[in-house]
Amino acid sequence: MSSSTSVREFAVEQDFTLDEDGILARLPWRRAAERPQHTSFERFENGQWLPVTAERFLAEVKATAKGLLASGVGAGDRVALMANTRYEWILLDASVWAVGGATVPIYPSSSPSQVEWIVQDSGARILLVEDAIARDNLSGADLADAEIMVIDDGATGVLRRRGVDVPDDAIEARLDGLTLDSPASIIYTSGTTGRPKGCVITHRNLLAEARGVLAHPIGESVAGSGNRTLMFLPLAHVLARAVTYAAYEGGATIGFWGDFKTIVDKFGSFRPEMILCVPRVLEKVHGGVRAKALAGGPVKAEIFRRAERVAIEWSKCQGNSGLDDATKPSVRLRAEHRLFDKLVYSKVREAMGGRCSVAITGGGALGETLTHFYRGIGVPAYEGYGLTETCAAITVNGPGVQRIGTVGRPVAGNAVRIAENGEIELRGPVVFEQYWQNSDATRDAFHDGWFKTGDLGELDADGYLRITGRAKEIIVTAGGKNVAPGPLEEQLRSHEVIGHAMLVGEGRPFVSALIALDPEGVADWASANGKRVGPDLASDDQLRAEIQVAVDEASAAVSKAEGIRKFVVLPDDFTEETGELTATMKIKRHVVEQKYAEQIESIYRE
Repeated sequence: MSSSTSVREFAVEQDFTLDEDGILARLPWRRAAERPQHTSFERFENGQWLPVTAERFLAEVKATAKGLLASGVGAGDRVALMANTRYEWILLDASVWAVGGATVPIYPSSSPSQVEWIVQDSGARILLVEDAIARDNLSGADLADAEIMVIDDGATGVLRRRGVDVPDDAIEARLDGLTLDSPASIIYTSGTTGRPKGCVITHRNLLAEARGVLAHPIGESVAGSGNRTLMFLPLAHVLARAVTYAAYEGGATIGFWGDFKTIVDKFGSFRPEMILCVPRVLEKVHGGVRAKALAGGPVKAEIFRRAERVAIEWSKCQGNSGLDDATKPSVRLRAEHRLFDKLVYSKVREAMGGRCSVAITGGGALGETLTHFYRGIGVPAYEGYGLTETCAAITVNGPGVQRIGTVGRPVAGNAVRIAENGEIELRGPVVFEQYWQNSDATRDAFHDGWFKTGDLGELDADGYLRITGRAKEIIVTAGGKNVAPGPLEEQLRSHEVIGHAMLVGEGRPFVSALIALDPEGVADWASANGKRVGPDLASDDQLRAEIQVAVDEASAAVSKAEGIRKFVVLPDDFTEETGELTATMKIKRHVVEQKYAEQIESIYRE
């Protein structure tokens, strides 16, 4: 059994090479030469998934790149891309690289002032937007001299026509000018506080991320032979983009879908083997199946509850990698697991497309209970950790290297250390080197050559990283107790009627919570309990009692001083559209505190 002793620093040796020939900008050429008829991508049109072969993708990249070159995009120039996840996103990204340019992703939900800042700060020559609505929304923004092109109005066709007379060797010359240290992208942080900063991501960073993921035990899940993965997270986020290129590099087939609300339907038609998601997706899948069971009456509700317990117990019997904590399932447990696999687990797997055998989750913590649940039903969920500044995952769990409750070990070539104050610091080829035109922010981001994440964590002796909080989010109560809100918020969020939860209590005598109701979960609960859905439901005594149970269960895992003493129920969930969430689904705490200041004050007045 491995020691549980913590360590200050842990590194994993790099077992692959990085060179100019391998940069991802050349990947379309490599794929077309090796497997020209392989279906690299699929796009959804007219109700069906249509294949895009490696050969066709290369042809489209070359034609689009020629149009960018004819439009005046020079080596090192920036092209901004503001669109939902779709095939054209990755086509345009690859085309920008092919002319030696750098892509500047912008979330479609960004406000005109945010777009104005990003376009001006990056100096983008062209801004590609999704549709006419997005273009019209920017009519009052000062976008300097950037040309606006609309994807739905045929932007790629326009570019192809512009470049019809550009010779192939002009693109080859641009590719030959790229080095590992050439900027591939300037990705602006989501900005929970302050103005977004542009992270300069180089071709070295992206290649190291793709190769590192593929060299990790999880690589087979990402890009095993014949694998299919459906990409629905925003490609403006570095996680979705990096994993897309890792899967493409490894030979998988990637589909694209941009409407999060209908993603479960697309799971059914695309039938992915691997799902990349944020924890909320797995929470919603679990919550949806659970809500249907509870609405089916006492018998079905009890079957589901028992099935949950069995799945968790089954997973715990498997233990953790490197630790002698596995146990043999009892005869009873084996029999119950077989039964519930037919009655319950198969329905959860079917909701994920029926073929999914692995989920990879990042951007927040899933929680140990749900992690055990998914492993227990046969779809292990592997948590990873990273930031925009680390080009996505720098640590990740995987088959044979999973310790539930951690975010895994470093990806090959990278290192993690814990500073004296408990802050996580990172170093390696996936870590960026600078913020765009912001030397002060760059200097402040590093300590002795290590990137300071702002997150708090612990490393065990085998290099598995556990996130314990975020330095800027730690609540210090009036009694001097330090409280990390993340774990309690994550557990509350797993309840089907709760959308988001945010702890408060800085300088206050005790910890409280703002609890925002989940629209779908509350509707299911109301239907099952004979209630009318509406704003008044937030003050319903029966619903508050249900939430109180969830609050008590979460608080039981921490000390009394860290537990939630009181809570306020908010009728509407936090959303990006109403300003409480970033585009990566992180709570903007300062916004929530300002918006619900009166509700917070009412807790402590009482």
